[in-house]
Amino acid sequence: MMPPFIRRYRPSDRAAVAEICVRTAHRGGDASGLYPDPELLPVIFAYPYVELEPDFAFVLDDGTGRAVGYVLGAPDTAGFAARFRTEWLPRVTERFPPPAGAAADTPADAMTVLLHTPQRMVHGELSGHPAHLHIDLLPAWQGQGYGRALLDTLLSALHEHGVGAVHLCMDRANAPARAFYDRLGFTPLEVPDPGPVWYLGRPTAR
Repeated sequence: MMPPFIRRYRPSDRAAVAEICVRTAHRGGDASGLYPDPELLPVIFAYPYVELEPDFAFVLDDGTGRAVGYVLGAPDTAGFAARFRTEWLPRVTERFPPPAGAAADTPADAMTVLLHTPQRMVHGELSGHPAHLHIDLLPAWQGQGYGRALLDTLLSALHEHGVGAVHLCMDRANAPARAFYDRLGFTPLEVPDPGPVWYLGRPTAR
């Protein structure tokens, strides 16, 4: 068996990427019991990136061909949000229609609202950090340096693409993730009324 290594996403990784997304989505832990349809979270936070921005989708391969972590990026958040609405939403709306009424009564409702409001990604205060990212690893692969290696891979790709800075949005309840980002040079970015999340950013140059 080969040692673990980072490579570009392949379409055959789709199911593994979905599993990673769900198993790390609830404050860094398993969200599989919160959503009746296991595809909901990947439809929001994983699939559109590998479909619309495949040049910025990388996985950690465990050495057998199985993806056990990923980093997904979009070099132009405003452009990505626009493509999300025009190219991605039409493909998934039949399965995940907007919730009836204004209230998000369940976790699934709340996530479906996020799905149908891609403009939530765009904040003028973040224009100096035009790219954004998502990074997740299965629990057994955390704390071993693979997260840093994945992030370095994406930062290099963004930097080579001419993107100077990147941001992310994270749940404030996920303290271990915040410590990870702090160690990797991310600093807080001020966004009015952000809710229970932090926005963090850093230059793509290492």
